Amino acid sequence: MHRLARHVRFSINPFLPEEGTGFNSYASRPPGEGLSLFLELCVELVGEVEPATGFVVNVLDIDQAVRQFVVPLFGRRIRADFRERRHIGFPGVVELLKSGWGQLADKFGTAGLSRLSLALNPFSKIAIDGEDCKMIYYSEKFEFAAMHKLWNEDFSAERNVEVFGKCANPAGHGHNYVVEVTVRARQGGSDFRAGGFEKIVDDEFIKLVDHKNLNVDVAELGKSNPTVENITFLAWQRLAGKFGEASLHCVTVWETDKTYCSYYGA
Repeated sequence: MHRLARHVRFSINPFLPEEGTGFNSYASRPPGEGLSLFLELCVELVGEVEPATGFVVNVLDIDQAVRQFVVPLFGRRIRADFRERRHIGFPGVVELLKSGWGQLADKFGTAGLSRLSLALNPFSKIAIDGEDCKMIYYSEKFEFAAMHKLWNEDFSAERNVEVFGKCANPAGHGHNYVVEVTVRARQGGSDFRAGGFEKIVDDEFIKLVDHKNLNVDVAELGKSNPTVENITFLAWQRLAGKFGEASLHCVTVWETDKTYCSYYGA
């Protein structure tokens, strides 16, 4: 069984009667005309590979289905609410995703729709995993800068360099880290607030590690090497149980754009 994902980018201008056609799907199709709302819908499918094509589904068919059935749905809702000056909060976004799910569920043959996620901006997204949407997921990325040295006092200096390479530099070295925190909550719970979520992450984790020497300044890492794996586990320990009705689902920490670790709890 394979899992196939396709990101479809589009823009909605709530002050125009309809969207333009557009020809650049990499950027946004329909395109934004001046200041508009840029959105990115990720469609995840699960299915077997067709021997004749090598596809689970032709991704162009995913693009066509989203632009034919989902983009107009988003456009109508956004325009109507803008005209009435109604805010579309997280429950409203979930309603749109559920409606999109209903439009797409039967469009891909034997492949099953597994997840829909909507990028609200380049650094946060909201997702549903099923048509009934019992659980919704919210993810947001944060950044922090820190330095560390990877070293094991039980190893010789030569052994440390052999195992940790440049990361064993005695003076340490720095990274611009990115951490993505994902929480999940049952539909129908209290209305989620991004600002409250961000404050918890900032207070409980970012302030602990940002612009710090992780070997020296962070007591929780004092007895363990501050690897990306251990930093991710520390973030989980600091954040688990802190989000009220929402529960922590996953923490991912990028040490570089090529190296990251995710932790999902015990």
